[in-house]
Amino acid sequence: MSKQNDSNTVLAPERARTKPPGMYKVILFNDDYTTMEFVIEVLQRFFAVNSERAQQLMLQIHNEGSAVCGIYTRDVAETRVTQVTEFAQQSGHPLRCSMEEI
Repeated sequence: MSKQNDSNTVLAPERARTKPPGMYKVILFNDDYTTMEFVIEVLQRFFAVNSERAQQLMLQIHNEGSAVCGIYTRDVAETRVTQVTEFAQQSGHPLRCSMEEI
């Protein structure tokens, strides 16, 4: 008598489920020294917003103390924070920029 052998059965490998990358919001903070014009320049240069949107965000930063300027993956958010911080320092402004995980 022969027994049926299931050794021919090939199991499909389990697919690893990847989570989408974590997202981070990049935030600019108000201070008493950075000019409104400089904040608008930063928003247009590093966050690719048009002049009208830059004006709105600048006023939000001024009136509310901070504003979210964009939402990015971790690497992109870190790059934006570094670019803004370095640009502000080179320009003699104490503008603060940070990122927070969503």
